[in-house]
Amino acid sequence: MIKKILLAVAMVLPMFAFAQAPVKIGVVDTSSIIQAMPETQAAQTKVADTSKKYEEAYAKLIEEYKKLTEELKGAENQPAALQEKAISDVQDKQVKIQQFEQKAQEDLQRQQQELMAPIMEKVRQAIEAIGKEGKFTTISEKPAYIYIGTDVIDITADVKARLGIK
Repeated sequence: MIKKILLAVAMVLPMFAFAQAPVKIGVVDTSSIIQAMPETQAAQTKVADTSKKYEEAYAKLIEEYKKLTEELKGAENQPAALQEKAISDVQDKQVKIQQFEQKAQEDLQRQQQELMAPIMEKVRQAIEAIGKEGKFTTISEKPAYIYIGTDVIDITADVKARLGIK
C-alpha cells in the first residue's frame, strides 16, 4: 500500500514542477532614460552654474596667489622678518586654495546627488510599476550584459513612455 502511494506521488510530483509560471525577464537602460529626462537637463544646468561660480572664485584666489609670489620675489633683499612674512603669506594662500578646491568639489558632488536623487527615484518607481503590471520576475540594467537572448524583454521604451519622454 505504501509503495503504491509513493509511486503515485512520484508520478504526480513532476507535473507540479512543470506547472510553475514562466520566468519573465526584462532589461532597461536607465542611463538613456535619465539623460532624456528634462529634469536631468535642469539639474545639470544648476550644477554647471554652481561650477562656474566656483571657477570664478578659484581664478581670484590664483590671482591673489600670483601677487603674493611676486611679493615674495621682491622680498629677497628685505629683512628676514619681511621675508618670513611673505613666505608665510604664500603658504597660507596655498592652504586656502587647497581647502577651497576640496570644498568646491565636495559641494558640487553633494549638489549633484541631491538634484539627481528625485530623478533616480522617479525612474525606479516607473520601472517597478511596469515590472508589476507586466508580471516580470526580474528587471536588470541592460548595459551590464554582454549577451541578451531573444526571450528577454527590453522595457526601456515602456519606461520612457510612462515618464512622458519621447
